Amino acid sequence: MFVRDFDFELPSELIAQTPAAERGAARLLHLARSTGAITHASIASLPDLLAPGDVLVANDSRVFPARLLGRRVPSGGAVECLLIGRSRDREKR
Repeated sequence: MFVRDFDFELPSELIAQTPAAERGAARLLHLARSTGAITHASIASLPDLLAPGDVLVANDSRVFPARLLGRRVPSGGAVECLLIGRSRDREKR
């Protein structure tokens, strides 16, 4: 696996800046592994997308205010790195 495997364009207007007004209205991208079909849905439809035996992994990581900005060599492309740390609640467990 190479770093370039993760290189893609992500327009800034597609990056959520605030939570959805209604929790169930949050957007969801669904990839059907059997066909490769990609569909757009809402998080409220998640139960309909899951089948018996599926595994759902919840990411409860938090972002703390540590942002690194840089440039790729030799292309000069912008790079942004957000450092992730363990939440205090999780450390107490």
